[in-house]
Amino acid sequence: MLTSQIIMQVFHTKSKIIITCNNRLSAYLQQEVEALGYKITRTFSTGLELEGTLNDCIPLNLNLRCASQVLYSIKTFTAENPARLYKELLEIAWEELIDFTGYFSVTSTVDNETITTPLFANLKVKDAIVDRIKEKKEIRPNTGPEANKAVIHLYWKENDAEIFIDTSGETLAKHGYRKIPGKAPMLEALAAGTIMATGWDKKSPFVVPMCGSGTLAIEAALLACDKTPGLFRMNYGFMHILGYEEEVFFAERRKLKDQAKREIDFRIVATDISEDAVDISIKNARTAGVDHLIDFSVCDFADTVVPEGPGVVMFNPEYGERLGVHSKLEATYKRIGDFMKQKCKGYRGYIFTGNPDLAKKIGLRADRRIEFYNGKLDCRLLEYELYEGSKREPKAAE
Repeated sequence: MLTSQIIMQVFHTKSKIIITCNNRLSAYLQQEVEALGYKITRTFSTGLELEGTLNDCIPLNLNLRCASQVLYSIKTFTAENPARLYKELLEIAWEELIDFTGYFSVTSTVDNETITTPLFANLKVKDAIVDRIKEKKEIRPNTGPEANKAVIHLYWKENDAEIFIDTSGETLAKHGYRKIPGKAPMLEALAAGTIMATGWDKKSPFVVPMCGSGTLAIEAALLACDKTPGLFRMNYGFMHILGYEEEVFFAERRKLKDQAKREIDFRIVATDISEDAVDISIKNARTAGVDHLIDFSVCDFADTVVPEGPGVVMFNPEYGERLGVHSKLEATYKRIGDFMKQKCKGYRGYIFTGNPDLAKKIGLRADRRIEFYNGKLDCRLLEYELYEGSKREPKAAE
């Protein structure tokens, strides 16, 4: 537990940091965090743990592509019921953390038999914070559901409870450039994770037929030019904690701006048969500042012009969740397989799908099946080595 004296210095005091992510993204999140020089103490399916200060949370928030929230622990305790939860939280010097003239919100992950809805747990947290600040400062802070100011997060499983400052506030999984989502868009953090899973070298062509709203192509361009999501956002939860040093944030932001490359010397290609989809993609890419790095065109995916390889070609086709679309999609998946065989020789091909039956129609044997979730849907990123000739082709007789 952080004492009252330490609470005043959370930006310089080490504590547990939990970085959350969507299920099955933690391996790629781990790569990112280690690349930033942090030592990870524990990894789990929906995140990882390390130790650091609230100031350490600033570069984490600005750099990470696969993360959802960066949580800084301020107290762990035992709570068998809401009354004990309230009592423990009342002891924290909230008046030294939250601007009592400001606003805060509460989120939670709760699995306790005395709680039927997380909203009740959230209410007990809010009551404790408000009552403490009212007692110490004689002013009642405002609270509500918006996560755009100070955010406090409760983790409560059985009798074990932990309270965090959510230093992110609004989720990091949305990268801020996608003003027009398009039809069934892939979450930006998931798109980044799937690209990282391919092992793409960020130096060779990256081709996205059936690009939809352009998320995969845009994330590839951002990776290629070392442009991080933090450059699209100017508000985080840590900014609303007392003691925040804005010069730390602006120094990190300047560093990220300086490291971002303006140009690349290879092609990123994005195509879609829908003119509306390509128009949305171009607008989203423009917001991200990478529209000049992507070759957009309207065409059937089979007519996509593929640069000379090696490179990566990546599809995110429909999964056929609606009834009555399977026969049409079976033909589409077969055509995807034919396209990769005929036009993408020397490439590595990837298909992201949540439908294993349709995947069988591709007509190619996957070298790897990498597990992901898209929301709650169990998905696979299928990898295919697309050799110049047949892998089993015998050598010509000498």
